[in-house]
Amino acid sequence: MRAEALSHTGLVRPGNEDYFISDVERGLFAVADGMGGHQAGEVASHLALRALEDRLFNGPAGEPLSRLLGAAEFANEIVYRCSLASQERAGMGTTLTAIWIVGSKGFLVHIGDSRAYLLRDGQLQVLTNDHSYVGELVRSGGLTAEEARLHPRRNILTRALGTGGTVNIDSREIELKPGDRLLLCTDGLYEVISDEELAEIVNHHQELGEAARELLRLALERGGPDNVTVVLALYE
Repeated sequence: MRAEALSHTGLVRPGNEDYFISDVERGLFAVADGMGGHQAGEVASHLALRALEDRLFNGPAGEPLSRLLGAAEFANEIVYRCSLASQERAGMGTTLTAIWIVGSKGFLVHIGDSRAYLLRDGQLQVLTNDHSYVGELVRSGGLTAEEARLHPRRNILTRALGTGGTVNIDSREIELKPGDRLLLCTDGLYEVISDEELAEIVNHHQELGEAARELLRLALERGGPDNVTVVLALYE
């Protein structure tokens, strides 16, 4: 495995509420985009990914997907408890999208509107569904993907980690092939760069660092309206 990860506050937001993990040695890659006032979003994203990592590698044994899902549910509990313990952090939450590579398989958990993509043989495939108001409209045929990128209510989530005591997290298993590239990102990237452009940039720049830097550069060139986080991993 090889990987590259970058995160930037963007050009509008006062702080960066995104957080990421890019752990090549243990095969864990994740992004989280926090929400909440008084820097609570930053707290939520950090808490979630650190709790996920700790439970995954130090918690109960089991099959990889059930371990990863259990770690995500544990992260939900940690963030939710923290939100209840502080008035300033009440209602905070975060997206969470994580892939754990074990052997030739990728195990994915996802909640919110961050995304995971698979680039194989030059073709880009979205591995996640956006748990958002506009995401639901796109899936029902009420909006096109392009319309969703510009919709004024595009940032309203229908599911997030840490906003309740129980949580519904998507999970799946992916069979990987050598040469596959995985892209995890927050909405600050894909809301200003189309999937076609994402594929073109990652295909054009075979070196992961160059691809990640070009994605970030373009997001900032287009106004950087939100925090931007990019995690690119190559399965060899």
